[in-house]
Amino acid sequence: MKNRTEEMMKKGMKTAGAIVALLVLVMGSGCTTTKNSDQGGIIPIDEGFSITVPTSCTLKQGASTTIAISLNRGAYFKRDVDLCINTDGISVTPSYVLIKASDKAELKFQITAPRDAAIGEYRVSVKGIPETGDKASTVFIVKVTAQ
Repeated sequence: MKNRTEEMMKKGMKTAGAIVALLVLVMGSGCTTTKNSDQGGIIPIDEGFSITVPTSCTLKQGASTTIAISLNRGAYFKRDVDLCINTDGISVTPSYVLIKASDKAELKFQITAPRDAAIGEYRVSVKGIPETGDKASTVFIVKVTAQ
């Protein structure tokens, strides 16, 4: 009985040693730089992206302006991204664009406030949807003033 107990303890020690060695390898490989994906997976931080929009925008009724929206790619993010822009009461052209992995990161969009647009603030939602991985979205406000 004593020999059997000693054998089981030796096997347990070998297993514990293997687990510790595996943990050391994982921690040393850089696996700690991850974030949770919206789609339920985990991707390295450098394989994501974010979207930069204007901090403010003011338009008179019946006027248009051009704005820049940028896609900020992580060092290893090499995927196409569908960029969708939604708003009510004013228009953004284009409202959809496919940004290829090889395209420029900054795009120009035209925002127009109709002549009869109500004076006030309008919420513009920008969503980037890659082929795979995390989605990114942000919002900015366009203020419409009297002519």
